[in-house]
Amino acid sequence: MRFQSLIRNLAAYSFKLTFAAAVLCSAIFAQIPTPKAHLGFEPAEDRKVADWPQITAYFKKLDTASPRVSVQKFGDSTLGRPMIVAYISAPENIAQLKKYSTISSKLADPRTIKSETELKGLIAQGKTVVAISCSIHSTEIVASQMSMTLAHRLATAQDPDTLEILRNTILLLIPSSNPDGIDIVANWYKKTLGTKSEGSAPPELYHHYAGHDNNRDWFMLNLKESQAITKLFWKEWFPQFVYDVHQQGQGGSRFTIPPFFDPANPNIPPSLLRDVGLVGYKMAADLSAAGFSGIATNAQYDMWWHGGFRSAPYFHNSIGILSEAASADLMTPVTISNEQLKNARRARGLNNPLETSINFPEAWQGGVWRPKDIADMELIASRSLLTLAAKYRERFLTSFHSLNAKALSPEKFKGQPEAYIIPAGQPHEERVSRMIEILLEQGVEVHRMTTELHLTMADKSHSEYPFGSFLVFLNQPQRSNVQALFERQVYPNRVNPNGEPDVPYDVAGWTLPLMMGVESHAVMSIVEPADERELSKVKSINEVREQLNLKPVTAAFAKVSNPLKNPARLGMYQSYASSMDEGWTRLVFDNHQISYSSLRDAEIRGGGLIAKYDTIILPSDTEREIVSGLNNSRYPDEFSGGISSRGVENLKRFVESGGTLVCFDESCELAIKTFGLGMKNVLNGVRRTDFYCPGSILKVDVDKSHRLSKGMKDEAAAYFINSSAFEITDTANIRSIAKYAQKDALMSGWLLGEKYLNGKTALAEAKVGKGKVVLFAFRPQHRGQTWGTFPFIFNALEK
Repeated sequence: MRFQSLIRNLAAYSFKLTFAAAVLCSAIFAQIPTPKAHLGFEPAEDRKVADWPQITAYFKKLDTASPRVSVQKFGDSTLGRPMIVAYISAPENIAQLKKYSTISSKLADPRTIKSETELKGLIAQGKTVVAISCSIHSTEIVASQMSMTLAHRLATAQDPDTLEILRNTILLLIPSSNPDGIDIVANWYKKTLGTKSEGSAPPELYHHYAGHDNNRDWFMLNLKESQAITKLFWKEWFPQFVYDVHQQGQGGSRFTIPPFFDPANPNIPPSLLRDVGLVGYKMAADLSAAGFSGIATNAQYDMWWHGGFRSAPYFHNSIGILSEAASADLMTPVTISNEQLKNARRARGLNNPLETSINFPEAWQGGVWRPKDIADMELIASRSLLTLAAKYRERFLTSFHSLNAKALSPEKFKGQPEAYIIPAGQPHEERVSRMIEILLEQGVEVHRMTTELHLTMADKSHSEYPFGSFLVFLNQPQRSNVQALFERQVYPNRVNPNGEPDVPYDVAGWTLPLMMGVESHAVMSIVEPADERELSKVKSINEVREQLNLKPVTAAFAKVSNPLKNPARLGMYQSYASSMDEGWTRLVFDNHQISYSSLRDAEIRGGGLIAKYDTIILPSDTEREIVSGLNNSRYPDEFSGGISSRGVENLKRFVESGGTLVCFDESCELAIKTFGLGMKNVLNGVRRTDFYCPGSILKVDVDKSHRLSKGMKDEAAAYFINSSAFEITDTANIRSIAKYAQKDALMSGWLLGEKYLNGKTALAEAKVGKGKVVLFAFRPQHRGQTWGTFPFIFNALEK
């Protein structure tokens, strides 16, 4: 009896403790502020928007109030705003974040794990690391608002599913990877609320340099934001999942998620393709169960290229997820009619948004579409991912380790290159240094040779390379990344039965050494000298790697300075239509300390340009964008109207009076027409079934006798993105400086109908009055990535 009484007393005491703990927890959670209490409105409420100071202030409050949340600054944006990440997990995990980042980094590099016992212990202890990033494209602004709701729910909910998520995962929640853009868009929206401009995009790039192209930088790392996140991911946390939350146009599906559309890059492990689909189908099932229609899979977005937020993780053996929700007009609801959906542009894999199919089982028929609809879908998709990552924690950690271990098994890759060599002694040392820096920032291992080596190349020839050359081995966890960066892309020849090419989601080729203008070669083996007179024994370079006395490279210093000896007074046209090409040009100039002035519409319309400028640049904009600009039906007069016909005449006077006009790609048409130049773009009017080249690297032959070719080799790699090819008839006044190769022009990517541009002009200079016009048929500064053709630009800027 005494024993039973003791048990009853202990049980009662235990109940009191549990009840007290529950009361205490409830009190704690009750003190955690809701987003509405902080903002004065619900996130994603119609016609309400939180700017970056409001968002960061809310996350700071969560950090203070919740033991489940730790908010840290991990970098600064281009314009100096703080970049923050909210770590969300169980309190005991939050207290040991360093421990769990170390576990994840060990699983990312199996060489650091000494035994099977240690591996089992790491997987038993580790947490699935999930990164969710919102609104990199800041006109797709709803996700940044949604992030506050997601964080609050995870910080306060007590249901078993949430507790399992917190116990088994660590969420890295980035409210936006473009803080500057959030403020640009939010401030514009607040300013124009109730006006004709309500819901329009701001009349400036929503990333200072890149605009929408800030999600095209993940292999080149030109931008502060992508540099900071790359360090967070691939130097510190090595997430198993990276979820990039986006919005798309209004006329298609309501939500597009994985599995994605073909093709897949051959360097992505097959198991990753399956896991990407697994996550997508889980999201789709949960969205359908919640009553949402218009959910598409296997549509539009492919897995070919390297440069996106969710695609770069594939080459780090991580599962990259993208969702694209149909947009409202920023935070203003829209009504989408059945007729609009019927006439909308068709997406790959989704022929008609009104018809059902296996990958689109329930069509949305139209109606009112609100920011809240977008946020609700994003919350469900985020919860789906976190639930899957929590329930199958051990499985995903094991798979992540296995993929990294496989990359360290050279016997699985026989017949493939064992390394890439970057020879010492190349001209333009700053390019080599910057390329090494890019590799190191991504976590790629680079070694420097301390002696000469005889190496066997892919064509079975033997070459001796001097000490100081760089070796990048494939036998490292980043094998897929190295291969995807160094090899020449061969995009599948995807043509439908009508002869129409299947358009890649972004670009088809991006080979890093070609873009940088850096010499590199695939290495198959090492050849050891038998004596001083001959070369004999061929060995796998991996077998003798430890004997080569290589020096690991830990830092590279890109020596970039102003390349101009006698700089022209430079003006660069900056349209209110927000040209990304103009923004990338500014980035190149700012990085090289080249002075310029931004020329707005009013100044060009005002004339007198020759008194201020020697050279004016027109970035790659169409004639309509330059001349007509933004429509005044949506935008105030100060932002609309373009340079007008008066501005065109003033540009003509500028050149005739001795000025130099430099035109990139699309703007060449305006110059050809304005000055009546004896040349034409031979690709105008050619059907896509006959010629197509979507973002590829082409070989051009260079006339080195011309001043614009100073510092160039006989051949160069030019970036062609649905660009131009010129035929010159007035050879007395127009000189061809570079031409597309007579044959085998494609260096990386996809080229359909090569004959249309073989031997045609890629760069020309025309004499006009006392001045000249320089016409680039391609983009020599494409996304700030094409270092190999920068000298053409710099030479054009010399007096």
